[in-house]
Amino acid sequence: MLIKRLQLALIHTAVAITLVPFNSTLNRVMIFDLGISKTIFTLLAIFPYVLSPIQVAIGSFSDRHPIFGYRRVPYILAGLILCVLGVAIAPQIAVLISKNFTLGIIVGVIAFGMWGMGYNLSAVSYLSLASELSGEKGRGKTIATMFIAMVFGLIVTGISLSNMVTTYDPETLSRAFLIVAVSALTLGLLGLIKLEPPFKSEDSIPRSEAYTVKEMTAAITANPVARIFFAYLLLLLAAILGQDVLLEPFGAQAFGMTLEQTSRIVSISSFFTLIAFVVAAILEGRVKKKYIAQSGNLGALFGFLIIVLSGLTTSLTTFYIGITLLGFGTGISTVANLSLMFDLTVPEKVGLYIGAWGFSNGLSRLLGLLMAGLVADLATQLTGNALSGYLVVFGLEAFMLFLAAIMLYRIDVGAFQKQAHEPSFVEKVALAAE
Repeated sequence: MLIKRLQLALIHTAVAITLVPFNSTLNRVMIFDLGISKTIFTLLAIFPYVLSPIQVAIGSFSDRHPIFGYRRVPYILAGLILCVLGVAIAPQIAVLISKNFTLGIIVGVIAFGMWGMGYNLSAVSYLSLASELSGEKGRGKTIATMFIAMVFGLIVTGISLSNMVTTYDPETLSRAFLIVAVSALTLGLLGLIKLEPPFKSEDSIPRSEAYTVKEMTAAITANPVARIFFAYLLLLLAAILGQDVLLEPFGAQAFGMTLEQTSRIVSISSFFTLIAFVVAAILEGRVKKKYIAQSGNLGALFGFLIIVLSGLTTSLTTFYIGITLLGFGTGISTVANLSLMFDLTVPEKVGLYIGAWGFSNGLSRLLGLLMAGLVADLATQLTGNALSGYLVVFGLEAFMLFLAAIMLYRIDVGAFQKQAHEPSFVEKVALAAE
């Protein structure tokens, strides 16, 4: 199983590193170097998450429609290829948008759309395969291996991009993105070799468990703790993930950082996220999950506040401290809240609740990125100061984390489990399914 686990980690890493060029280099080039509106870029960046609901349909379809006897690998491969093509095309957005704005936007929709479709197609497939191959007892180790490998991949990709693209040049940018695309495809193909055992007959394919939107909504709204946790995840993840497209252009705007320097931000942040994974793993079982989650939430909150302070004082050292705290807090929060998420399920409805928390994740990414672009542009227009737009967004994200930290105290796993097993609640969810 170790080989299979490492192969799954390679696939997870391959898909993850294809996002780095978009969120660590292209965002800086388009927003700062080319002066494109932050709102326009974030509208392109949220496109993949608008497509996220198709994951449910893809998962169910692949269960019932194997290709050449394989239920997951063909879909993973198709998704990976789309991600790679999206990265390869992406530099043309920057090249074209300054010459022909309409054509540049069209190419942007194609590139982000291909990456988004590829991500949704591959992610649901390789996560399903990971669950099937690992079994219930081995899932924790598999997830840990996949996430650690992914973070290493993000660090290496960020450093590589910063070395390949020191200043903005269309040809250099295209070459660097192509290298990342080829690297991702190579890792992914290595991961797919003999990964999934073929099914001999249609009869061996299990029926997938499907839930309706009404059933998912009922499961959330009818349980007070589930409602709070859904809103908590929405606030928390929108705040943490909303800064993805702004940190690099902020570094350029506030401190005059070069493209080489801003491309390394993801590596620095990811390095401390990796350290946080280790710390969270050590604390697991020794400290209450809610305490661990809260320390991560507050770490990210103070990270945002320090980043705001760095902009006000024009201190690059302070900025790096803020990035460090943000990365570390995000890592602690991710591990603890993922563990808490699995506690907020019931055995007979695991897919239903995981689907609900997954929906909250996708929605938070969409809302967080859109909020970041719109608020930053609006604040800039109102103040006439480009830097203030970034600072307002980072301050707002700190406030969102503060609200999430308050909500965490109201999340009671015991109360959730008690409510979820009451006959009236079970009956309400069942009626929603009909």
